Amino acid sequence: MENKAKVKTVLKQMQSVIALVIIFVVASTICVKDGRNNFLDIRNLMNVLRAVSENGIIAIGMTLILILGDIDLSVGSVVGLISTGCAYLMVMSGFGFIPAVLTSLVIGGLFGLFNGLCITKLHLQAFIVTLASMNIARGLARFWANGIGIPLAYGEGEGMAPPAFEVLQMRIGGVVPVPAIIFIVLLIIFQIILSKTRFGRQVYAIGGNRQAAYLSGIKVDRIKIYAFVICSMLASVAAMIHAAQISQGGPNEGQGYELNAVAACAIGGTSLAGGKGTMIGTLIGALILGMLDNVLGLKGVNSNLQLMVKGFLIIIAVFMQADKVKD
Repeated sequence: MENKAKVKTVLKQMQSVIALVIIFVVASTICVKDGRNNFLDIRNLMNVLRAVSENGIIAIGMTLILILGDIDLSVGSVVGLISTGCAYLMVMSGFGFIPAVLTSLVIGGLFGLFNGLCITKLHLQAFIVTLASMNIARGLARFWANGIGIPLAYGEGEGMAPPAFEVLQMRIGGVVPVPAIIFIVLLIIFQIILSKTRFGRQVYAIGGNRQAAYLSGIKVDRIKIYAFVICSMLASVAAMIHAAQISQGGPNEGQGYELNAVAACAIGGTSLAGGKGTMIGTLIGALILGMLDNVLGLKGVNSNLQLMVKGFLIIIAVFMQADKVKD
């Protein structure tokens, strides 16, 4: 009986990995056409990594927020704002690569600071605050660009984006996408922060029991503000990658990205109730979503059905977490 219980526990802990393996095997089997495996083609796998990178970077920040027991619904609109703002700064204002990137990160960080201060100092629910800032960011992006996208053409001179920004759409050795490298580096950094630093331990403590964390001397408000600033800055990084990938900054970009990030976290085992989650789990969740999108796309499945699949996956993931708690 003890062995059965141990096996059951291990299977539950590994359920995201098992799901990833199953999806990979199924995808490798069904995506064969004219004797060629379209899914296992190296270019397709790198496309999956590239697509996963944007959502994955946002999901890193979302993981911090969810572990704290909060949520950030504004990240998708921040993507729209920063993609627009960064393009405007380079094309319309003549900013160089580094000034445009740093200014974009500051703007994103200010949105996170606004969220964090409203939640901690005004004692408002994160859901309400970030729902409001989602609309503020989207409206500001549309006002900034007059409701239209700003195309990016690379070169020197007026109306051109600096060539250095084009690096974000390049591939190392013509194979590995630069955004994937950025994603993996950020993932490793924040996994170390969560597992090895005082800040990481405090994030888990607050998510596990906020009152106990406060009584133990943890500066709860400060940690929450830091987390929201980090989350928005990571969304800003994803926004700049997105703008480079599509060669345009648009106020309507990033719609639904917040749900993709939450889905990646939930599927990867991050508890929506707080106190639990890892960056490795978020990576697995992002890969699962990325592979599903890719496979459904290769099979010509309607994009609306893809949204339905994501919705059901979130329900299943949350149900499995509830089942774990019950056990």
